[in-house]
Amino acid sequence: MASQPRISRVFGAVNIGSFRISAMIAGLTESGEMLVLGSGHRAAQGIKRGYVTSMEEATYAVRDAIERAERLAGTHVASVWIGCSGAGLASQIQPVEIDIGGRRIEEEDIEHLLVAARDSLEPDGRMVLHAQPACYFLDGADGVANPRGLHAERLGVDIHVMLADGAPMRNVTEAVQNAHLEVEGVVASPLATGYACLTAEERDLGVALVEFGAEVTNVSVYTGGMLVGLAAIPRGSGDITDSIASAFGIKRFQAERLKCVHGSAIASPADHREMVPVNGPGDDSSGPIARGSDDRNRIPRSELIGVITGELDQLIGEVGRALESLGFSGGGGAARGRQVVLTGGGAELAGLADYAQSALGKPVRIGRPPQLKGLPEAHSVPGFATLAGLVLYAAADPIDIRTVGSRFQSTSTVKGVAMVQRVWSAMKEYF
Repeated sequence: MASQPRISRVFGAVNIGSFRISAMIAGLTESGEMLVLGSGHRAAQGIKRGYVTSMEEATYAVRDAIERAERLAGTHVASVWIGCSGAGLASQIQPVEIDIGGRRIEEEDIEHLLVAARDSLEPDGRMVLHAQPACYFLDGADGVANPRGLHAERLGVDIHVMLADGAPMRNVTEAVQNAHLEVEGVVASPLATGYACLTAEERDLGVALVEFGAEVTNVSVYTGGMLVGLAAIPRGSGDITDSIASAFGIKRFQAERLKCVHGSAIASPADHREMVPVNGPGDDSSGPIARGSDDRNRIPRSELIGVITGELDQLIGEVGRALESLGFSGGGGAARGRQVVLTGGGAELAGLADYAQSALGKPVRIGRPPQLKGLPEAHSVPGFATLAGLVLYAAADPIDIRTVGSRFQSTSTVKGVAMVQRVWSAMKEYF
């Protein structure tokens, strides 16, 4: 029997969604492989469109999800990374420049630039979740990964800043802390999901990531290797479920099952001849009779798909407008890549990629979590991409300008210079 690989670090993650709260415990082996030790999920409580609406219910749901993961992992975690998709997420690129005077760029110049970038952060009362260097530019040339050793009059860097509303984000953090867990960090779901679903080449060429959640749809654009824009739409797959429930006068759980089992984003000529049952195998037959159903409480599949596509027309229309506002629908810039990646629980709807490709006029694929060792098949679907991305993000530990800036203040000692060199080496690896 082969020996179990030795685990060098353990990561805990909790993704706070409006439909489900999921948790994962993963270990990084000494060989650098990510191994899923345990994962679990449960229905969300106390969360509405990414905002905490009941602290007690949200805390209970978080505690329950992490305990399910711990039981499977056979170990406990004291701290976790949180994934969050609501709380007013916003994204901006903040350029910062310093004068070099035509000489060769040294490490000290990059140090000075990053400290200047840190000091220039102006969140306007909002919480800064991430402040990461996107790419360097000098004298009109952009997309420079490593400016050291080059000559320039001026050196600049684009800082990608991810903002959130402070009070709602503190509520999310407190819900996790009340579940007796320390918070390692809060990660905006577009960043975490990008780690899980997008290749390095896609992020470099330009790609749009659409996270189709239950109550929030996040539209983010990557180019030059970094997330450069974000728009949040307060609609999701849960709104499709509600429309089905309303259209046929049935309960939400019945509408959800109809959507998942018999629903599709693409109509077919045979749909009007197919009758689909409203009640599941174990349902009470005395429940509500669907509006327009036959004597066996079945509805035409064509009517179900009509409700679904009616909602999708509105949602994908908003996605298209968001992409346009982020510069992804024009002729240059981030539009070069053209590819759109759909993920999130809503992306599991049959036929959605074909529907979105036709509606958006761009190539579309479904984004799933990477094949991590130990990841159960039930969690290898788009709805769990953010959860897998959280542990990958935690392991990568990308540079944050706020942390780098504070380290750079102690460069007057030999130890400080060594720290600068180590951070610079890490940045070279990151880029």
